[in-house]
Amino acid sequence: MPDGRSIVTNTTPLIALAAATGSLDILQVLYKRVIVPLEVQEELLAAGKSAVGVSEFEQANWLERRETPVALTPFISNSLDRGEAAVIQTAINEKIELVCIDESVGRRIARLSGLTITGSVGVLVKARRNGFALSMPQALDRMRRHGIWLSESVVRFALSQSD
Repeated sequence: MPDGRSIVTNTTPLIALAAATGSLDILQVLYKRVIVPLEVQEELLAAGKSAVGVSEFEQANWLERRETPVALTPFISNSLDRGEAAVIQTAINEKIELVCIDESVGRRIARLSGLTITGSVGVLVKARRNGFALSMPQALDRMRRHGIWLSESVVRFALSQSD
């Protein structure tokens, strides 16, 4: 059941969640609106049709896909890659407090911008707490097998929260 909040997501969480669960439905279950900036779509689709997350992204017709690039402030555009910058700027522009970013620099800039942050593992933990049928060890293993880097502290946290 969605918590009524909107979220703006970056590329890596889309890939990681698709790898972990085989779809992006977990986002639809947890959030009222899931917004994907054009820049994030371009990053994801640039990897090609066979890349992890692309078919799952294309099947998720409920995602709110922005069709125009977002105008970035100089600070954000000079600090981050296009996808992360677009996520943060979109959230600020649309007064959406929650962003889904995995990369540490993006998370730091999002915090400095007054936003609340979650990441792919945070989404998985929230899903487990809300009764989503999910094996955390298997989800983390699938993420790693698809090349998603996870620190040992993040893995320990996820496993400790999934009992």
